[in-house]
Amino acid sequence: MFIDTAKIFVKAGDGGPGCVSFRREKYVPRGGPDGGDGGDGGDVIVRVDPGLTTLMDFRYRRHYKAERGQRGMGSNMSGRDGEDLVIRVPPGTVIRDAETGEEIADLVEIGDSVVVARGGRGGRGNARFVTPTRRAPRIAEEGKPGEERWLLLELKLLADVGLVGLPNVGKSTLISRISAARPKIADYPFTTLVPNLGVVALEGGRSFVVADMPGLISGAHKGAGLGHEFLRHVERTRVLAHVLDLSCPAGRDPIEDFNIINNELALHDPGLLKRPMVVVGNKLDSPGAIDTFERVKAYCKSKNLEVYGVSALTGEGVKEFLYALAGLLEAGANV
Repeated sequence: MFIDTAKIFVKAGDGGPGCVSFRREKYVPRGGPDGGDGGDGGDVIVRVDPGLTTLMDFRYRRHYKAERGQRGMGSNMSGRDGEDLVIRVPPGTVIRDAETGEEIADLVEIGDSVVVARGGRGGRGNARFVTPTRRAPRIAEEGKPGEERWLLLELKLLADVGLVGLPNVGKSTLISRISAARPKIADYPFTTLVPNLGVVALEGGRSFVVADMPGLISGAHKGAGLGHEFLRHVERTRVLAHVLDLSCPAGRDPIEDFNIINNELALHDPGLLKRPMVVVGNKLDSPGAIDTFERVKAYCKSKNLEVYGVSALTGEGVKEFLYALAGLLEAGANV
């Protein structure tokens, strides 16, 4: 199951209390106070784990608490600090404060980490309170409480190429043709309910990651269809591959479909349309698809967009399309 949002509660460890103690040894008169300090509480740290791809772990566990510091002891012995609690998340996780909505961190690279709750400081023992006029203090501090808060985790998939388009244009078939990904494929809308990732391997050791985004429809930026849930994943892709259906099902016009999706992308994030984009006319093997492709090609040329005709079913034109994507990525297309 693909989980890309979660809400969790984190609590750092409380500081350990200081100790009230007096040195009592034979032949050591008036040994004086020797109560040690309490240990500091552990922090809660969120760290990227490249082995994770979803936030599934947070579906079953929502409360995370770091270890508290140990209390101080006699003989001026301090308590042990509490161990930090490390929460592991997949690359591309955005962390926000659940109450204010403030972004705390955007963890993208392997090894990225952030302290989301700091442990409380340990209390001072009575040995700390000795003064010339107060030689035998019987007071010690309690440890400070650790920070606690609710967090919102949001995963934005990291991919080199994002396949976007209306439902049933053939994105799932295409990603299954070019990679080892095996998404559900069927002849009805919204077959793909979650984003699928696939690795494309080309000759010469070149490879890149492709993400098949669930079908977008008009109004997706407002929550229509599935787009509202998954438009965030488009933000991480370096290149957008806009897939069009050249078979024109139910009299649909691929050029109108193209403009519908671009409008949704712009309403979600205007910067998405500034990203490198190629157009893929799919189902080239369908009756009348050649004529439709020529019309799409002329339209895309007027927009200074590269367009490729492919058949994900037969493999026609796919190789040329993949090498074009590889060339764009190698030329330094960045988010």
